[in-house]
Amino acid sequence: MEKIFEFISNHPVLASGWLVTLAVLLWTEQRKSGRSVSPAEATRLINKESAALLDIRTKKEWDTGYIANSRHIPFAELDKRIIELEKLKDKPVIIVCNLGQTAGSAGKTLKANGFTEVMRLAGGITEWKAQHLPIVKK
Repeated sequence: MEKIFEFISNHPVLASGWLVTLAVLLWTEQRKSGRSVSPAEATRLINKESAALLDIRTKKEWDTGYIANSRHIPFAELDKRIIELEKLKDKPVIIVCNLGQTAGSAGKTLKANGFTEVMRLAGGITEWKAQHLPIVKK
């Protein structure tokens, strides 16, 4: 760890360049996959703008509980079943996964297929549950 600080102090231009490059990379990757929305903002989008929810978790995870009116298409099947979402291309679509990690890859897939308003639920269903928002259980 000491060597990292020594390197940074001896090479501030290189260290700054690396940080800028990392920031730009993260920013462009986030733009490709859609913006992140909090559970509160997702609720507003659902209620006021008729946003659709796409839950990409596995069947086993889905069975533990899901947000009402979600469409369930596991991420592994998204490419094959994207035609089922054709009517949503011009509507806001909020992607739900377990922790908010996989939603980025699904967002890229949707955007590549012409979806215009793609968003990711920040923290996924885990954050939704942590905020004591309602879920449907079978």
